[in-house]
Amino acid sequence: MPEAISGVEAMRGIGSAQARGFWADAWARVLKGRPALFAIGWITLVALGAVLAPFIANANPLWLQVIGENGAVISARSPLFESLTPADLLLFFGAIAGVVWLAIPLAMGRGERLGVVVVMSVIAGFTIVIASFAADWLDEPERIGWTRSVAQWIADPTNVWRRVIVAGVIGLPFALIALAIPFLLAVRGRLIVVTLALAAVALATGARWQSMPVDFDRYVTQEAAGRIRCVYTLIPWSPDRLRSELITVPPMTTVAKAYEAKDAAAGREFERFAAAVAKANREGNQELAARARGDVEQVARQRSSLQREWKPLLVSPFAAHSFILGTDSNGADVLAQLLWACRLSISVGFVSTGIAVIIGVTMGSIMGYFGGKIDMLLFRVVEIFMAVPVLFLLIVAAGVLPRSTYVMMAIIGCLSWTGAARFTRAEFMKLRHQDFVQGARASGLPLRSILFRHMLPNGVTPVLVDASFAIAGAIIAEATLSYLGLGPDNQASWGKLLSSATGTTGTFVWWLAIFPGAAIFFSVLAYNILGGSLRDAIDPKLRKAAH
Repeated sequence: MPEAISGVEAMRGIGSAQARGFWADAWARVLKGRPALFAIGWITLVALGAVLAPFIANANPLWLQVIGENGAVISARSPLFESLTPADLLLFFGAIAGVVWLAIPLAMGRGERLGVVVVMSVIAGFTIVIASFAADWLDEPERIGWTRSVAQWIADPTNVWRRVIVAGVIGLPFALIALAIPFLLAVRGRLIVVTLALAAVALATGARWQSMPVDFDRYVTQEAAGRIRCVYTLIPWSPDRLRSELITVPPMTTVAKAYEAKDAAAGREFERFAAAVAKANREGNQELAARARGDVEQVARQRSSLQREWKPLLVSPFAAHSFILGTDSNGADVLAQLLWACRLSISVGFVSTGIAVIIGVTMGSIMGYFGGKIDMLLFRVVEIFMAVPVLFLLIVAAGVLPRSTYVMMAIIGCLSWTGAARFTRAEFMKLRHQDFVQGARASGLPLRSILFRHMLPNGVTPVLVDASFAIAGAIIAEATLSYLGLGPDNQASWGKLLSSATGTTGTFVWWLAIFPGAAIFFSVLAYNILGGSLRDAIDPKLRKAAH
């Protein structure tokens, strides 16, 4: 039985539950629905795949021991850790730090803490992108003169601090921009956040300035010879490890079974050509017999080469590795590619949508606040961008520009902002006559503060709902481009896997259609469900109709 209270105590608020904030209440309503829980669970699973892909699917040994002639361990290292890029390091450690930062109880609200995470991620992302372009540009063989000298000076293996300083200089402009923007924190807080972000990205980029090529088969050969001892991760197969002998291996097939099937097929082909030679000799057709003998010799050489190349593989731990979801038309593990493709899906979805939201909110706030001629002029710009076919422009850009993830993100983001602009415009037109806006004007606050500190928090709700649908659209656009063969080069993609379902010979390979197709379907469905659930939770009319 609850303890009885008097009317005076009730008026003072004693015994009443503390009211939740708007977003806390909306999020609680979202979590009540089973479809929303499924959507959140799937998005979380894809995010974990993106963060942990290098640690789950990697052909580099997790731990390697060099064995001497007497059988003793001479040295040990982790090739997997050495192969991690700056993005891998920052994504893994940043995800852990971000979860801890958002989970621990602090006086600062979770919204402000999320803003800190976003700002640090933006600084790190821009710095890594520019640093990777700089490293590739300096490493080009035709670089001569001072550029070649600078590249050699930076790449000096004895002085890693040079690369750290260079990375810090590259990230400094983005840090200064973030420091100048009043994002949720005071100047002292922004300075701490920006300094930590710049230091982390400079250390990670300086330590992994250039990615070194790795010969995966070298580990297999040395381990078979007893010179090293390796411990591998769960899926010892990177998406860029290709073997022509393992093309379209069915799911749940081990490497040893795949070799046996390949050797048996070569044996049957050898017997068929040998029978053709015997038949031609009986019929006295010397020309046909000569051609058949040439085929027999070619198959025999191929079979001998296959046995010689596979011998180290069959005596290594890789022989027992099972391709859980099979291999594709290039001989790469499908499950490994699905995990690594989570990165492309999430990055294209979130980055392109983030660009679209920034542009759309800025344009929409100006149109809605000023109205009149400014609104009419800028809305004509919105209509022009609405008329541009995004997919067609992406296809044209893929044929003209370098097929890069960054180009794809920029095009999708710079063309898909019209929805956010229209939603923001409508909300700001309703808010500009509210009392708190008039009070902010009367107080002499600058326009930037009125728009983005006072009006935007009250009018951004529809934009966030639209952003969830925009992420799904970006995922579909990337998958479509990759399916057409116009996606980013040398990068695992769900669309690229789906396109190889028919194979080079036109034969339908069911596992290359079902698994990547299911990944695309469930990802798009999850973001659409989450957007719909969020819309229902924040719209009082829809809540009233549901009851």
